Amino acid sequence: MASKLSLNCMLLAILLIINLSSLQCDAQLSSNFYDSTCPTALTTIKSVIDAAVSSEARMAASLIRLHFHDCFVQGCDGSVLLEDTSTFTGERTARNNANSIRGFGVIDNAKSQLESICPGIVSCADIVAVAARDASVAVSGPSWTVNLGRRDSTTASLALANSDLPGFNDALGVIISKFSDKGLNQREMVALSGAHTIGRAACATFRDRIHNNASDIDPDFAATRRTNCPATGSPGNLAPLDLVTPDGFDNNYYSNLIAKRGLLASDQILFSNGSTDSIVVEYSGDSASFSSDFAAAMVKMGNISPLTGTQGEIRTLCTAVNS
Repeated sequence: MASKLSLNCMLLAILLIINLSSLQCDAQLSSNFYDSTCPTALTTIKSVIDAAVSSEARMAASLIRLHFHDCFVQGCDGSVLLEDTSTFTGERTARNNANSIRGFGVIDNAKSQLESICPGIVSCADIVAVAARDASVAVSGPSWTVNLGRRDSTTASLALANSDLPGFNDALGVIISKFSDKGLNQREMVALSGAHTIGRAACATFRDRIHNNASDIDPDFAATRRTNCPATGSPGNLAPLDLVTPDGFDNNYYSNLIAKRGLLASDQILFSNGSTDSIVVEYSGDSASFSSDFAAAMVKMGNISPLTGTQGEIRTLCTAVNS
C-alpha cells in the first residue's frame, strides 16, 4: 500500500512539473514582451508596414498570408522565411508557396531596422505576426493584440509545407481537417478565409474553375474572369479575389460566395450546401461579427506551437539561421 501511495505521489509530482512547465512556456508570450528590451519595436515595424502597403495595396494581403503560411508549418517560428542553400531546403518552393507567397523584403526591411536599434532582440517570427496585424489595420481591417516572445526556428520543412497548407482546389472536408489539425474549428476557419476579401490570385489557381461551366459559379462572373485568364497560357495573370472592393478589408467576400462569385474553388466550397454555409451567411450580413471573429482567430493562429524561452534562436537575418 505504501509503495503504491509513493508511486501515485511520484506520478502526481511529474504531472505537476509538466503542467507548470507548460504554463511557464505560455507565459513567455505576452503583449509587452519587448517593452524594456526594445521599446520602439512595434512602432518601427508599423512604420515599415504602413510604407509598404501605401506603396502597394496588395502587400497587405501578402503579409497576412505570410503569417498564415508560417504558422501552419512547424508553428509560428519564422521557418517560411528561410532561403534554400546548398545544404538546406526551406519551404518557399512548396506546392502552395512557390511563386505565390511574398513580402519577404518587407520583413527583411523591418528586421534590418530593428537590428540597428536593438540587435539580437526581436525575432523574425514576431515581426511576421505583428506585420500581419499592421497590414490588416492599414487597409481598414480589424486590429488585435499580438502576443510576443516567439523565437525563430533553425529548421524548416518542405514536406510539411506540402502536406499541411490548404490548397486552392482542396475539398471542404480536407480544408476542415487541415485547420482542425492546427486546433482551429470551422468557425475560425471561415473567419480566417475572409482574409481573401483583399489580395490577388494567379490565373493558374482559378483557371479550371472559370472555364469548366460548373453550376457553382455565376456565368457572368466567370466570363469576366476569362478575359484575363484564357484556357491556356498566362498562368501568372492576376485577378482580385474580391472584384467589388479588392483593396479594402470588409465582409464582401462572403456576399461573393453566396452569389457564386468566389474566385478560388477552395473559397466557394465554404458555401456549397455544407456545414459552413450558415457561418458564411452570418458574416455576409454582420461585418462586426466577422471582424471580431477574424481578430480572435488570428490571435489563436498566432499561438500555434511557438518556440519560446531557450528554444530556437533570434536570427540576425530572417533568411538564414545564425552561423
